[in-house]
Amino acid sequence: MDPLRRSSSPCCSTPSSPRTPPCEASDSVGIEAVLDQLKIKAMKMGFEFNIMVVGQSGLGKSTMVNTLFKSKAWKSSLPGLGTPTPQTLQLHSVTHVIEEKGVKLKLTVTDTPGFGDQINNDKCWDPILGYINEQYERYLQEEILITRQRHIPDTRVHCCVYFVPPTGHCLRPLDIEFLQRLCRTVNVVPVIARADSLTIEEREAFRSRIQEDLRNHCIDVYPQKCFDEDINDRILNSKIRERIPFAVVGADREHMVNGRCVLGRKTKWGIVEVENMAHCEFPLLRDLLIRSHLQDLKDITHNVHYENYRVVRLNESHLLPSGPGWVNLGPASTQQLTTPAPLKVRRRVQEDPKDEF
Repeated sequence: MDPLRRSSSPCCSTPSSPRTPPCEASDSVGIEAVLDQLKIKAMKMGFEFNIMVVGQSGLGKSTMVNTLFKSKAWKSSLPGLGTPTPQTLQLHSVTHVIEEKGVKLKLTVTDTPGFGDQINNDKCWDPILGYINEQYERYLQEEILITRQRHIPDTRVHCCVYFVPPTGHCLRPLDIEFLQRLCRTVNVVPVIARADSLTIEEREAFRSRIQEDLRNHCIDVYPQKCFDEDINDRILNSKIRERIPFAVVGADREHMVNGRCVLGRKTKWGIVEVENMAHCEFPLLRDLLIRSHLQDLKDITHNVHYENYRVVRLNESHLLPSGPGWVNLGPASTQQLTTPAPLKVRRRVQEDPKDEF
């Protein structure tokens, strides 16, 4: 056999012709497509958001909710001449499905008519705290089942908007006592109701006194400093904390102003435009609740407030008989539902990304 003659072998590769372009390997493996998959799945399932409004009658809670979502999400419950004022605090919830550009939002609004309307308001917060913890208990009972639902219905309150009367002085003892308990159970966003009844100077002075009361009584409203995950969150939330409580005005009627249709309240001296920052801070409240922090409100509810309740309830399970590999929890008592849990659990944050792999 001629030694110069070489047999062709599949292991030998022939050099490419100078005219043949070299084969270029693609650097992309398609990981970015995960975002599209998550978007498609989320669009199919839709979103849930549960909000509670707390405040005295006549502060515009129903109107504010309708203004936020630009729909008749809640009918006014203000008692008229023929409707007696409720003697006890009653909670009412209504659920609507709102769709915008193909995105569906299941909105549940819980109103608290009768709060703070009585002469004796001792422990008037118990029904509210009981309702919030009852939703945690309902979710927990579904979660600890051996055969769980693929999607557990989420009725937990993700945010509570607390309406402060526009007195112009400071927080009332009722406000302080209630907020101290409420902030340990749910995300609280305080607002100054009917801010158009105050001048700009009175509004800023009132805001400063409220912020001072919140600091002096250790009331940690949303967004909490301890939950800022990075520098961007810290910068954004710091600007929000400087403006809380927002001075808001609600309106569900449209008026013509300089040839354009705007939402506002018509008065003898003009029209108070709801979406005009020179008139009120409703746009800041809307952006916080819907456009920038809606998912964060849900995450803190699940990872912090619900986790606190879950830890307390599971710690009590050692007193109860347990089955094979699961926890047998009895129904929560009334005292457990109305007593806020101590805020011990923090949001799980990766401090050192090097430890992830």
